[in-house]
Amino acid sequence: MSVLDAPVSAAAPVAPTTGLTPVFVRLKLALLRNGLRQSTGRKAAFIASLVVSLLLAAGQVLGLVLLRGNDHAGTVVVLLTGVVALGWAVLPLFFPSGDDTLDPTRLVMLPLRPEPLIRALLVSSMIGIGPLFTLCLVVGSAIALAHGAAGVVFGVLAVPLTMLLCVALSRAVATANVRLLNSRKGRDLAVLSGLVIAVGIQFVNFGAQRLGQAGGLSTLDPAANVVRWLPGASAVASVDTASDGAYGAAVAQLLITVGALVALMWMWQRSLVKLMTAPDGSTLAAAEPTREKASGRGGLSALLPEGRTATVMQRSLRYVARDPKTKAAWVTALAVGAIVPLLNALQGTGSVYFACFAAGMLGMQMYNQFGQDTSAFWMVALTISSPRDAYVELRARALVLLLLTLPFTLLVCGVTAAMIGDWQSLPGALGLSFALLGSMLATGAVASALFPYSIPQEGAC
Repeated sequence: MSVLDAPVSAAAPVAPTTGLTPVFVRLKLALLRNGLRQSTGRKAAFIASLVVSLLLAAGQVLGLVLLRGNDHAGTVVVLLTGVVALGWAVLPLFFPSGDDTLDPTRLVMLPLRPEPLIRALLVSSMIGIGPLFTLCLVVGSAIALAHGAAGVVFGVLAVPLTMLLCVALSRAVATANVRLLNSRKGRDLAVLSGLVIAVGIQFVNFGAQRLGQAGGLSTLDPAANVVRWLPGASAVASVDTASDGAYGAAVAQLLITVGALVALMWMWQRSLVKLMTAPDGSTLAAAEPTREKASGRGGLSALLPEGRTATVMQRSLRYVARDPKTKAAWVTALAVGAIVPLLNALQGTGSVYFACFAAGMLGMQMYNQFGQDTSAFWMVALTISSPRDAYVELRARALVLLLLTLPFTLLVCGVTAAMIGDWQSLPGALGLSFALLGSMLATGAVASALFPYSIPQEGAC
């Protein structure tokens, strides 16, 4: 009897399918495990990050517990929780590659429904160093504010609600901006993340000094009174409110968090459905015919000198606008060059001559000009056939620096002099800034020609 002669039997029963949540939890653990196996450096970085995070979390929990009973405990805890929630919303924009599951476009080919997918992603997002650190901070915040049975009850409710809100906020932001994060602009945001952290540290330092001069944490009470009614911190604030006996206000603060969580889940689901069903540039042909650029000199090129100088200047300006590494270097120089003199002026300890820092930071961009070209340098070298060509090349690059640095230096010097009120020192500060800039342009040109060095490419070992 052959297989074809076998009697047709009833269809086999469909095997019971397991939920998506345990599958995604195992997937997240597998991604972490496989990521650690890729290289020893990545494993060392993960272990170091875990140890540092645990130490910081333990220190914060201890500090929050010791803060229990202090008059300003509510102010500190509410503002700290609000900052953490803000960090959950912002960090996915600057570190999109920190979590491989943040990109839902990898799941578009799978037959998954939005509701179970969102639940699975929400639970799996609780695994990691960031959620562990946030959990320790939120638990410590609840312990610092909970007094009496009502405070404990609201604390038990506030901890999971705050965690769910932070994770849902991060996921909603990442899903809504996933196209941006996968584009060149998204990579630019990732490159500029270090600058954002550095600037943030400067403002935190400035704020701490202002608090010390103002006489303590009481100056933060008005800000805390506003933040405690915002979704990111309202759940933790309800613990303090319930401990004071204002149960109606505590319930209202808890409902604010619940409402925000429901709204975020709805927005997340809507963005996810749109992302997984709408076509993108990889599946659609260009809808509009290609537009040919008009020939001739127009726009900025019409204002530049003729010949090789205009070509080199346009290329350098295009690098500043489009190349992530060049853009990061320029934005860092501009930001730090402005922050140092202006923050010192705000603190009352500055001088107009601190504006020279702006010229110095921007003048450093003249060094290693040919190393910044990386592999494109050989295309540039093919166009240089005489010392005159090399001179024009360096001169054009210096002109680009002057084009951006001169107005910026004038602006920083003028604003610093206005903040301090020392207009008599402005001419001397301008002269010193221009002298510093000129000397760095000259030495940078010589160093670029005699001592170039290569810059590792992104992803290079």
